[in-house]
Amino acid sequence: MTIAAQIEQKLMSELAPSHLQVINESYMHNVPEGSESHFKVVVVSDQFAGQRLLQRHRAINAVLADELANHIHALAIHAYDPEQWQKMSADQVPSSPDCASKK
Repeated sequence: MTIAAQIEQKLMSELAPSHLQVINESYMHNVPEGSESHFKVVVVSDQFAGQRLLQRHRAINAVLADELANHIHALAIHAYDPEQWQKMSADQVPSSPDCASKK
């Protein structure tokens, strides 16, 4: 199973998101082709209602603790409750910056 699939499976299981994107952004960094080390997740969950951003990030970090300790070098987290997500358009999710040391 790929790291991306593990991330998706764990977040689906633990947070029951209504929207989930797991994006492998490793290609944007100075890593070997095919790497799975840099990810961005966009997670929309009812569980985030009433939570501060830090609480949401901590929840995602807890779910992905093993991957963060052993496989993932960087994780960009964009976590929303359904009400916030409904008010947004897909292009409002922040883009990740290019890596300064990209090949």
